[in-house]
Amino acid sequence: MSVLPALPSLPDGYRALVLGASGAIGGAIADRLRADPRCATVCALARDTAPRIDFSAPDSIAQAAQALQSQGPWQLIVVATGMLQGPTGGPEKRLADLRAEHLAASFAINALGPALALAHFTPQLARGERCLVAVLSAKVGSIGDNRLGGWYSYRASKAALNMLLKTAAIELARTHPQTVLAALHPGTVDSALSAPFRGAQIGRPAADAARDLLAVLDGLRPEDSGGLWAYDGQRLPW
Repeated sequence: MSVLPALPSLPDGYRALVLGASGAIGGAIADRLRADPRCATVCALARDTAPRIDFSAPDSIAQAAQALQSQGPWQLIVVATGMLQGPTGGPEKRLADLRAEHLAASFAINALGPALALAHFTPQLARGERCLVAVLSAKVGSIGDNRLGGWYSYRASKAALNMLLKTAAIELARTHPQTVLAALHPGTVDSALSAPFRGAQIGRPAADAARDLLAVLDGLRPEDSGGLWAYDGQRLPW
């Protein structure tokens, strides 16, 4: 059975880079791209790869970009990272639950690391042709959609990520006018991140999320660059 192309809008033989491939969604995206006969190369980096990339270690991001400089140019870059809980704590329900250590850790993984990845890797994008850049964001990072409150660190760090991506999109439009940058909301997915919090709710398989996210990304045009999009194609408010 023939495999449908993952990203038919990209040129034949496109080269893909997935940063954060050890997570459920990042790994599923890398697998989907490897199955695409039109994709010439898939480079998937994580903490245990060579080169390694750790979003909490800025030096590793710069070093990985330097190590891959000769392997580009890339037509697709996906930054797939997210931290909801960890050694510093979990989602806060009240202001009284805020802790500086968890706020800092959330911003490091969810915003600062991806921003540095954009800074180091977007110079390796192909010029003069269509390119796609995606970061995994979250609907809870939408300020306009926040009706329930809570989850302070996660919401704030993803909102910061959205602003960083929007600003990068404005800059990249000057040098790469055919490039689209997008923040993507994957929905609830079966993953280590969501498992402790979804309760009785059943998440979608990561492979389904990867398929949907790539389909949304593929349909975006340069005028859409800098937006926040859900897996079902809905544009979400900032």
